[in-house]
Amino acid sequence: MDYLPLFAELKNRPVLVIGGGEIASRKIDLLLRANAIVHIAARQLSEEVNAWVNEKKVLWIATEYDAAQIDQVFFVIAATDDSILNERVYQDAQRKFKLVNVVDDQARCSFIFPSIVDRSPIIVAISSAGTAPVLARSLREKIETLLPARLGDAAQLAGQWRDRVKQRFHRMADRRRFWERLFNGEYLHQATAGNLPQAEKILADSLHQPISQRGEIYLVGGGPGDPGLLTLRGLQVMQLADVVLYDHLVSEEVLDLVRRDAERICVGKRAGAHSVPQDETNQLLVTLALEGKKVVRLKGGDPFIFGRGGEELEAAVAANIPFQVVPGITAAAGATAYAGIPLTHRDYAQSAVFITGHCRKDGREPDWAALALSDQTLAIYMGTVKAAEISRRLIEHGRAADTPVAVIGRGTRQDQQVLTGRLDQLSDLAAKAPTPALVVIGEVVHLHKHLAWFQKSSASITSSSALTPII
Repeated sequence: MDYLPLFAELKNRPVLVIGGGEIASRKIDLLLRANAIVHIAARQLSEEVNAWVNEKKVLWIATEYDAAQIDQVFFVIAATDDSILNERVYQDAQRKFKLVNVVDDQARCSFIFPSIVDRSPIIVAISSAGTAPVLARSLREKIETLLPARLGDAAQLAGQWRDRVKQRFHRMADRRRFWERLFNGEYLHQATAGNLPQAEKILADSLHQPISQRGEIYLVGGGPGDPGLLTLRGLQVMQLADVVLYDHLVSEEVLDLVRRDAERICVGKRAGAHSVPQDETNQLLVTLALEGKKVVRLKGGDPFIFGRGGEELEAAVAANIPFQVVPGITAAAGATAYAGIPLTHRDYAQSAVFITGHCRKDGREPDWAALALSDQTLAIYMGTVKAAEISRRLIEHGRAADTPVAVIGRGTRQDQQVLTGRLDQLSDLAAKAPTPALVVIGEVVHLHKHLAWFQKSSASITSSSALTPII
């Protein structure tokens, strides 16, 4: 973060504004709404600012700026068109360890004003760290349409009941669950519709309802990496979690969307590295849920497609623990879409087969003859380790050596790489691809060079096995 977002209480705190024109008036208006005591140093005042002075809403303390004026104020705003004066104010504030904002001069701001969505006491602040204020305002406008106009009434009424809720529920976890139940139910609907008496009745009745001490397990698919592909339900559940068990396939961007005070436990698995055994993960899910916690098992892709989600839920069933499943976009669908490779196409492939590159523990191999059929697309999860064997076996069973293949490394993420070549070059491709990676085999790979829209780094292996960038 370039700036740490803070909400400052300015009620009855003095703030100094240098300048009295139109630029200053916009900042003064915000300060007055926050009940600050506004001191103004300016030679001239705009009509609006002069009106505030006459109404004794602000104090016009001087016609000239002096460094001593900074000493007794909370922070300083320089809002003049005099760059030399603005620089002087900035340097004085720095020396005196005062927060300072020089309007429209990011380099001379130790704090900045965000775009604000005001549903007091609910306040949403959006900032681009001064780099793109128009974008911040655009986001504010979008959020304005999402938040009910009377959302603040719901928060205000809830605040009046906080002490009674604390007296009723002594454990913080119980209080949090009470408010979660309230704000996700009829109370919020009635309060934002303006029916505060009915909302208060719902609140009072809820206070006498017991808080369930039974935990629950939520199996959530986090998608292939791009946080924009996370489902709305997945995000909602992640915000309710007491604890999150996640694996290495979950991107940092998706993990950042977990509720901030939720406990996070990595139970990830990586080929050739130490990992948590599946039985231990299953038992940990059960143990945490039996403690009354809402447990989110967050997996990359979809939990029911090579994610062992079924095994984890079997453990929940055996322990009589309630659970929910939130599907996710699986890697084969997400990564190929971002690489511009349709899994099916009437000219190239009439079916798609999802398989794993890991064999069963009993040593049984897949039906290579069926997989080698030429009118289908193979999407192979965890296939890079055994790429040489996959290539050899498919060719042995009739798939042409020059069949197009792609290895999509870190699909849908900003550092996605798509390496393309021939089936007999698959081992070389796999060795160069970043992980996690998906192997795609089939004629549809031809479409990558025409349909790729997201790629930042793509390459193909020629017959001499040299990497050649695709522009």
